[in-house]
Amino acid sequence: MNEQEMKRVDGTAWDVVVVGGGAAGLSAALTLGRVRRSVLVLDAGEPRNAPAVGVGAHGILGREGISPLELLRLGREEVAAYDVRVVSGRVAQVHRDGEEFSVVTEDWQRVRARRVLVTTGLVDELPDVPGLAARWGRDVLHCVYCHGWEVRDRAIGVLGSFHQALMFRQLSTDVTLFLHEATELTEEQWEQLAGLGVGVVEGRVGGLVVDEEQDRLTGVRLVSGVAVPVEELVVAPRFVARAGFLDGLGLTVREHPMGMGEQVVVDGSGFTGVGGVWAAGNVSDVMAGVPQAMAAGVGAAAAINMNLLMTDADRAAVSRTAVPGTDVFGGVTEAEVSRRVLGVRVHALDGLVDGG
Repeated sequence: MNEQEMKRVDGTAWDVVVVGGGAAGLSAALTLGRVRRSVLVLDAGEPRNAPAVGVGAHGILGREGISPLELLRLGREEVAAYDVRVVSGRVAQVHRDGEEFSVVTEDWQRVRARRVLVTTGLVDELPDVPGLAARWGRDVLHCVYCHGWEVRDRAIGVLGSFHQALMFRQLSTDVTLFLHEATELTEEQWEQLAGLGVGVVEGRVGGLVVDEEQDRLTGVRLVSGVAVPVEELVVAPRFVARAGFLDGLGLTVREHPMGMGEQVVVDGSGFTGVGGVWAAGNVSDVMAGVPQAMAAGVGAAAAINMNLLMTDADRAAVSRTAVPGTDVFGGVTEAEVSRRVLGVRVHALDGLVDGG
């Protein structure tokens, strides 16, 4: 990375540095750029949904089924029209530097920011099953809203999640729940699955069965050696926010209420509770899809802009409260107060003394 790519022409701090150039980050950058904020987006180039490039992103009105990478390419083009700068680079640390922040990349490039928006997303920690990661985003998936329609009417296996078994049963009559390491089902759950025609396979899963010639999943193999035919496998990853580089700022990272993973704690505007720092997207809501992440980015951008507006307004007001080097009751001071209040109708004491 060229250090000059990160610098403003006039050498001042950026109004906002956005760490992460995914859907949330670019949506925020677009919103801020349109109100003439100076914005730098630093992006490591590792979008969470990149493995789904052949599947497409869903639920995005007007862009249904678009490739995730194409969506980001279009987003970068759009923000550039508003003088937002997007630079490739991985942020290693962010720390406070007086009233500003110093954002440092892994190759020790440094940039100053008045405000920081974190949109680094999350990491999917997959179940420890051999071969699972290699099929992730293809025929191993996790979200009924992201990929459900595309696997409708197929033979679907579900790894250990009763609730996912119910959701995917909406889309196919051929659903099998592999208990694997899940907690024992209640009697009511057994009855519900039986009533819906969902098969249940007990025993630990040892791996996947893949047709190498056709490069497709054909089954799930238990540790016992038994293979059960499936065409798709649904898993429940643990979602962990990419927030380690923020340790020095004192942000709060907390377990998701549903136990799905860890996320940065924010309020409704994306404010982290640490002055000058906001977060949006999966880093602060591990369950958010692309549309929710985009909306969160816009909301955080609006909050940041208002925060900067009020800061600048307060500073402007303070700068008008005194005229340095004058007697508070003197003619010069009174003249300045009169000028500010009356404009052209000024009539100061020093004018009277001078015979004006």
